[in-house]
Amino acid sequence: MGEHGSDPFSHTPFSLLLNPYSVLVAHDLQKRFASVHAVRSVSLQAHPGEIFGLIGPNGAGKSTTIRMLVNIIHPDSGTITYDGQPFDESVRNSIGYLAEERGLYQKSRIGETIIYFASLRGLGRNEAQQRAVRWLERFGLHGQEGRKIEELSKGNQQKVQLIITLIHEPRWLILDEPASGLDPVNQELLREILEELRADGRTILYSTHQMELAERLCTRIALINRGEVVLAGTVDAVREAHGGTTVRLEFEGDGQFLSTIPPVRSAHIDAHRADLELHEGRTLNDILPHLGTLQLSSIARVRPSLNSIFISTVGGVAEKSRGGA
Repeated sequence: MGEHGSDPFSHTPFSLLLNPYSVLVAHDLQKRFASVHAVRSVSLQAHPGEIFGLIGPNGAGKSTTIRMLVNIIHPDSGTITYDGQPFDESVRNSIGYLAEERGLYQKSRIGETIIYFASLRGLGRNEAQQRAVRWLERFGLHGQEGRKIEELSKGNQQKVQLIITLIHEPRWLILDEPASGLDPVNQELLREILEELRADGRTILYSTHQMELAERLCTRIALINRGEVVLAGTVDAVREAHGGTTVRLEFEGDGQFLSTIPPVRSAHIDAHRADLELHEGRTLNDILPHLGTLQLSSIARVRPSLNSIFISTVGGVAEKSRGGA
């Protein structure tokens, strides 16, 4: 079995202690397209009854990873198993896959589009119609079955795609930017539905670059950048690990200059609040002399948001790359 013994996951990055008999396991996935190394050594594990977040910037390798998971493209190396078995037709029919790109027939009508895709998953027409009615009601589209897809807004087209993804009651849900096009009200509806499915024991892999949604939804995350996992763990553990160097200020005045003061590595600044991530070794006391004429109402150390961790991690990798590191 090689120099590392019989455990193929012994050197998995970030202590992702993988069990090959868990529901969905990908180990050491690699994929090249010509000279582009799109995915390099990505490993992840998604459990039943959890929402696993695959997060990262655009072009990081998330969609390529997902296409390998659902067997659209094959990895150059690495393994993918569902319940310890490789991908096969029974697995395919138990997956609800939502691609980032829309794949609806624009001239078709909503009802017949849903029924058609349900039939591809083995549902009879009567059962498909009953389930379609329930989901159309849930998404606020009941009574619009006769409208053509091209007549729908971007958000309502996304709802139809979500219905197609969910209608066969899949065991595994693999969702690539599922909130794309949805307004805040429908993003909340999507969150409620996914929480219900999670509570029902489904395995949900949720890929996004929207950090606020990921923070609210996901139990565990893997942050991919430049085709590699650069950070992984539970959301709480990730925030706790990055919490010692973040300071939150609430103030009156113009705080835009806060991103430029020497102790600050990165900053998220709103009208009257700023979250400042400090350079390693710097403390709250180091920023006090630089606050100038700001009228402070509060200052405290906080656990950073997933969004600020994302920005500092991805930005730090990019900075090292430009520097030749």
